[in-house]
Amino acid sequence: MKISVLKESAPGERRVAATQETIKKFIALGAEVAVEAGAGLTAAIADADYAAAGASVGDRASTLAGAGIVLGVQGPDPASLGGVAPGAWVVASLNPFGERTRVDAYAAAGLEALAMEFMPRITRAQSMDILSSQSNLSGYKAVLDAASEYGRAFPMMMTAAGTVSAARVFVMGVGVAGLQAIATARRLGAQVSATDVRSATKEQIQSLGAKPIFVENVAGIEGEGSGGYAGEMSDAYKAAQAELVSAHIAKQDIVITTALIPGRPAPRLISAAQVASMRPGSVIVDLAVEQGGNVEGAVAGEVVDVGGVKIVGHRNVPSRLAADTSALFSRNLFNFLNAFWDKDKAAPVLDEEIGDAVRLTRGGQVVNPRLLS
Repeated sequence: MKISVLKESAPGERRVAATQETIKKFIALGAEVAVEAGAGLTAAIADADYAAAGASVGDRASTLAGAGIVLGVQGPDPASLGGVAPGAWVVASLNPFGERTRVDAYAAAGLEALAMEFMPRITRAQSMDILSSQSNLSGYKAVLDAASEYGRAFPMMMTAAGTVSAARVFVMGVGVAGLQAIATARRLGAQVSATDVRSATKEQIQSLGAKPIFVENVAGIEGEGSGGYAGEMSDAYKAAQAELVSAHIAKQDIVITTALIPGRPAPRLISAAQVASMRPGSVIVDLAVEQGGNVEGAVAGEVVDVGGVKIVGHRNVPSRLAADTSALFSRNLFNFLNAFWDKDKAAPVLDEEIGDAVRLTRGGQVVNPRLLS
């Protein structure tokens, strides 16, 4: 089985789908690994490092020739995959809802597209979960980006000239990214609070030393979504939450929003009026900006100033820590393929539970139920 690792072509993408570590592990399974020249440079991996790990390094055509598995961070253009073996797997983050035309093109090309972001959130798939591994570092980076834009210190400092107050940080959405944002802001010495529509996160917030901000005694909360994601809230809860959050946001120095709903636009958490209630010099970091944004006025790829409040909307935040996120992403890919590796066939054979969840195309057809409903 030949495994090909491609150089990413999406604008601003700095990650790579394999490291020296995972290449050695694939070769130990009996696979042949080919890497496109320059694939790892933006993630601090030289071509010579890949060669030393046992991979062949060459141009795109030689890298793809006869490949049975193509690894990527973001889905490659189907038209650029000439030379792969019939029925080859494309294993990457494929954005199936946002790039449906590309999914159809994979099917038309006879490729089997496997979307790693569709990995089910079950215990045995935790080590394969790219959303968790990448969100973890996104939450960390969000706090660093906020600190960079804030222009003041995070911790309380007592000096002979007087006391510097601790920054007040409010995290909205307590999934993997939100929890890491809380932990990072606390490490930097901030006074941290957080909220989420899922009541189960209250204890998690408290365990990290932050203050939970929750609506109490309101019926109709529907925040416990499937697969560990937040779901929709009732109208009564939305109204109560808006009132509570508005009063809290006005007192904050930094707000970090992380709320996403798979396959749907990001929920709006902060209105223009709430932005206007914050003091000049405050900062909001919107980690959901590429899916429509949690914050009114956020612009993907920009830091905008609205009445003295900076709204940070960086694209592809995981790529801003490319070396570490590549290491985690590549381990997710290896763990996925290794879990199903058949030594007799020298190739992976997926089971139904995980295979049916991540498989988008097969036999020239789009087969994933989430894309057919």
